[in-house]
Amino acid sequence: MKKAIAPFLSALLVTSTPALTQERSGLAPIPTYELHRAKTAPRIDGQLDDAAWKAAKPVVFVFPWADQTGKKQRTLARLSWDSDNLYIAYECEDDDIVAVHTQHDDPTYKDDAVEIFIAPPGVKNLYLGLEMNARAILYDYFFVFPQRLLKKYDLPGVQLAVSVKGTLNMTGDRDQGWNLEVSIPWRSFADLTDNPVPKTGDRWIANMNRWDGTEPNRRLSQWSDSGMVKPNPHYPDRFGQLLFVE
Repeated sequence: MKKAIAPFLSALLVTSTPALTQERSGLAPIPTYELHRAKTAPRIDGQLDDAAWKAAKPVVFVFPWADQTGKKQRTLARLSWDSDNLYIAYECEDDDIVAVHTQHDDPTYKDDAVEIFIAPPGVKNLYLGLEMNARAILYDYFFVFPQRLLKKYDLPGVQLAVSVKGTLNMTGDRDQGWNLEVSIPWRSFADLTDNPVPKTGDRWIANMNRWDGTEPNRRLSQWSDSGMVKPNPHYPDRFGQLLFVE
């Protein structure tokens, strides 16, 4: 993949980047999250009872866009790592869980879904995107921001699992929520850096998001407010910092 994609990326990067305007004022500072190394890797089973998650500090997503009409349902995220993988756990409050897409690279962001956008240090406006719905269906891609989103870029070895507290796609009842776990092998980042395995003290950039509800009552929440005027999670200048610690 690396040899095939490198010339294409080079061509895109030498083109001019369209101007993006971050118009909202009064934004909170860009957040930093300390990822503690997992003594034991969590089981990717959708159950958030592993020691790694008990040791990880949760972050609470914010709701940047007041004009959205969807419910403000809480999302917590926790992260951990070891020499093999990045681990992320999402805990989503949800009283009506909807996920209709069932195939890899389906537009899962149209369902109840969570996301992570992430890149190693020294990379500008290039990042990997993973968008995962409440069925544990993955839509993964490589984004040369903002020129081109490469939908056919598949990440090797990603594992997903979901647990649902409620009944999927049944709007007549009241659900409680859903959890999602994902592990991302460091080798997935080999096209972005010569040193894809982080070292203690390294800082990567990332943002985590949640799409909740169905149109027209839908809401986007985030770890780091993207600052966009309209609901849009894609703005790497406002991604948070991941600090890798022991």
